[in-house]
Amino acid sequence: MWWVDLKAAFGQSINFEGILCSTMVILKDPHLAVPHISVRDIRYIDWAALRRKGFKGVVFDKDNTITAPYSLTLWPLLESSLESCKSEFGPDIAVFSNSAGLREYDHDGSKARNLESAIGIKVIRHRVKKPGGTAEEVEKHFGCDSSQLIMVGDRPFTDIVYGNRNGFLTILTEPLSLTEEPFIVKQVRKLETTFVNYWSRKGLKPPEQKLLPDPRHCVKEPRP
Repeated sequence: MWWVDLKAAFGQSINFEGILCSTMVILKDPHLAVPHISVRDIRYIDWAALRRKGFKGVVFDKDNTITAPYSLTLWPLLESSLESCKSEFGPDIAVFSNSAGLREYDHDGSKARNLESAIGIKVIRHRVKKPGGTAEEVEKHFGCDSSQLIMVGDRPFTDIVYGNRNGFLTILTEPLSLTEEPFIVKQVRKLETTFVNYWSRKGLKPPEQKLLPDPRHCVKEPRP
């Protein structure tokens, strides 16, 4: 129905749960917004090294991480890296997004199904927006503890906070494209980046990740 779709579009632009959680992070737990690894995009991630360290699965955000905002197709330059990820982790890869698969906004699951068809990766259906909620639905999908999983996303106060709160290894990417992003999202993104850069300069560290004490070993230069 049209009003459900309108609510979905509005909700994807303004994450009220995220705003409340972000306020608490700034005031009480800023280390939760600091990623274990920061890269330009997923081409800089050494999937084989992460697999050797003992990680069992990879969870991707969707918008501006592996697709353009609101798109249901893979960003073309990431195809080879995603194939490398699949070759290392097999079927243990999924998308966990605040758009496709979120029941409140993808009410009939059509966005999730279309994305699955386009990129060949399962989209986890869930009810609570990141950074809220637990890792229960993700752990159930993978059949392992979240400490053995990798969360990859472009938003410090949603993807990274969610991952760090729930024990994932967290990898922050730069946004793929700002062209399609709503104005308010761009402004919030700038604010998030300012905070995280400040905390990083101050030496603030993310929660300990036992499988990867030195994340530098899992970053590489992409092939030309």
